[in-house]
Amino acid sequence: MTTTLLIIIIAAAVALVGAGAGLVITRGRRELPPTTPTKPIERAPETTAPETEVVEPEPTAPVETVERPEAPQGRLVRLRARLARSQGSLGKGLLAVLGRSTLDDDAWEEIEDTLLAADVGVGATDELVTNLRTKLRVEGITDPALARAALRDELVRLVDPTLDRTLSAEGADGKPGVVLVVGVNGTGKTTTVGRLARVLVAEDRSVVLGAADTFRAAAADQLQTWGERVGVPTVRGPEAGDPASVGFEAVQRGIAEGTDVVLVDTAGRLHTKSGLMDELGKVKRVIEKQAPVTEVLLVIDATTGQNGLTQARVFGEVVDVTGIVLTKLDGTAKGGIVIAVQRELGVPVKFIGLGEGADDLAPFDAEEFVDALLS
Repeated sequence: MTTTLLIIIIAAAVALVGAGAGLVITRGRRELPPTTPTKPIERAPETTAPETEVVEPEPTAPVETVERPEAPQGRLVRLRARLARSQGSLGKGLLAVLGRSTLDDDAWEEIEDTLLAADVGVGATDELVTNLRTKLRVEGITDPALARAALRDELVRLVDPTLDRTLSAEGADGKPGVVLVVGVNGTGKTTTVGRLARVLVAEDRSVVLGAADTFRAAAADQLQTWGERVGVPTVRGPEAGDPASVGFEAVQRGIAEGTDVVLVDTAGRLHTKSGLMDELGKVKRVIEKQAPVTEVLLVIDATTGQNGLTQARVFGEVVDVTGIVLTKLDGTAKGGIVIAVQRELGVPVKFIGLGEGADDLAPFDAEEFVDALLS
């Protein structure tokens, strides 16, 4: 009896334990806990996450709004009158002496002084006075009108109309012509580049501008403005960046787009600073890895007189100047600088700047210039 009761108790206990285990397994299957507890995601307020601003470029101006520059030949009449006003003292001084009934040693000395004051230079002055004096004496010229004609001939000969004054802007092998513009500070280089772009556009040539004056952000802005006015693109780099790389990229773009001419503006530099002059030589060498530089224009402020000759000499040693641009010629009576600088470098004056207008740059013409001096 006792044994039977013990067996019954054990069986009941086993059944009870089994039922409990089954319950635990069932509940475990229904409520499995997450393996890694997670925290609710906290979102930052929207005001602390500003979005990147996307500035849409302004629409390109229609072609009709782009300025059409004045044709270079059309400027000569207007500029000649302006040049005559600024150079009147030179012409009047010479003609007043030649109009005398007798030309003695004192008269010829006055002529020399007038020419030297106009920055013609000692060598050219001696040559002109000697030739003119001989011609008047040998031909027996006493008529003031004939004396004036003889003076004109001698001045034209000194200015030399036989020099090739065309802008070398024709590239070879399908590459653009490359014009490098150099000069000291304050001569008006950037303005000259902008005006020269207008001359080329008026001749229906395509142009790319290179703003290689990276020392002044204002210079790049100014050049870009000049370009936009006539629909010409400008390649520019970061402020204080490498000017040689800007020139390189400008020519590279000109080649890629089949442009006729690339105009490269360089930083103004003192001709006495050898480091800056060496850098200018580097700009030219780097550009020529893409295409030959076909023209190097030296911009000289005509009001600087004989100091401009020193500048011309130093720049000519560094970058092989091929042409000269004389700016501010309307602001001085020293028009003889044309003769002096040509003799100093052996290269022609190709453009002259007269006035502040956008089209106040014109190709230089020897006979027009002399006629303006004597008018």
